[in-house]
Amino acid sequence: MTSVKNEIEEKPIRIAQIIGKWVGGGVEAVVMNYYKHINHDKIQFDFICDEDSTDIPYEEIEKMGGRVIIVPPYQRFIRYHKALKKVLKEGNYKIVHSHINTLSVFSLFAAKRAGVPIRIAHSHSTTNPIEKKKNIIKQILKPYSKLYATNYMSCSELAGRWLFGNNTFNKGKVLVLNNAIELEKFMYSEKYRREYRKELNINNNMLVIGHVGRFVKQKNHSFLIDIFNEIHKKENNSVLLLIGQGPLKKKIQEKVNELGLTDSVLFLGQRSDVAKLYSVMDVFILPSIYEGLGMVLVEAQVAGCHCVASDCIPKVVSLDNNICFLSVNKDLDRWTKNSLIKNSNRKDMSYEAKCKGFDIEIEVKKLSDFYEKLLNGRKY
Repeated sequence: MTSVKNEIEEKPIRIAQIIGKWVGGGVEAVVMNYYKHINHDKIQFDFICDEDSTDIPYEEIEKMGGRVIIVPPYQRFIRYHKALKKVLKEGNYKIVHSHINTLSVFSLFAAKRAGVPIRIAHSHSTTNPIEKKKNIIKQILKPYSKLYATNYMSCSELAGRWLFGNNTFNKGKVLVLNNAIELEKFMYSEKYRREYRKELNINNNMLVIGHVGRFVKQKNHSFLIDIFNEIHKKENNSVLLLIGQGPLKKKIQEKVNELGLTDSVLFLGQRSDVAKLYSVMDVFILPSIYEGLGMVLVEAQVAGCHCVASDCIPKVVSLDNNICFLSVNKDLDRWTKNSLIKNSNRKDMSYEAKCKGFDIEIEVKKLSDFYEKLLNGRKY
């Protein structure tokens, strides 16, 4: 009989990655980053996405040997379940890796019905009482998050404990897989700083505040605009770069116009060159009301930006003392004061990031080894 290990060596194992709605968010970026760096001769990903997804990089995925499979949205539960079960059964998958947090109960139920032996639930975020309606749904589904999963994974200890519980985490049953990055790609570049500032019509002496995130309630853009409004009053020669898309973008644009900040707030949309844009920024602000990890803070620190972030974000993202955590319930003065910093001495933080587990080359090996151990019948 051919061993699983030999099968991997002869032919790539295809793993079904349940993405849900691909909308250009952080989870999609994380999974794609792992896919880009994993050994495609051994492991291939099939991305299963809802039909109402946007911005799916079909060409990039297919070029690397992956596949994109579209299913009905999970809101149409019966159609979703039937279609997903059919896809998983016909694909003869040995592993299903679900990235939709509490909603994984639905995808992994279909996977169990399809006879998939290894079913991974991955926690990418937590929750916050501010998002009352969304939080109620999460709290209802959370107890069922382990029901159909055979293995658990999370992007941080906080995210793992939140979804799977302290008891499960303390027993070592949750693999923490850091949302790692290609460190060299994010390091500060004087060349990119000059080129992009010129392209964006930003002068060399201007204070540039940056933010990367979808326009959704979680990212707290309205509060970010309030912060920048106060910064701009004290430092007129300043600009805010907003990178991302999302349903609340129009509402935030309206607020910017009402405050008379139209010429000082640049909406850059979804970008493929975010790593280079960090070199343009002096300060990076992330006032999220919750995060599973907050990977953009790691990216910004590696680029040498001074960071000001919500204290709801796991402190594990801190690489040194160049980051300040503040409560989103505090007055704007503290946020403003800590953001008015022109960081002229950009420190290379790649070594600190590597020591903290954010090096993609190390973490992708951890993921690959995890898959292989499961396939060989050794429980994590």
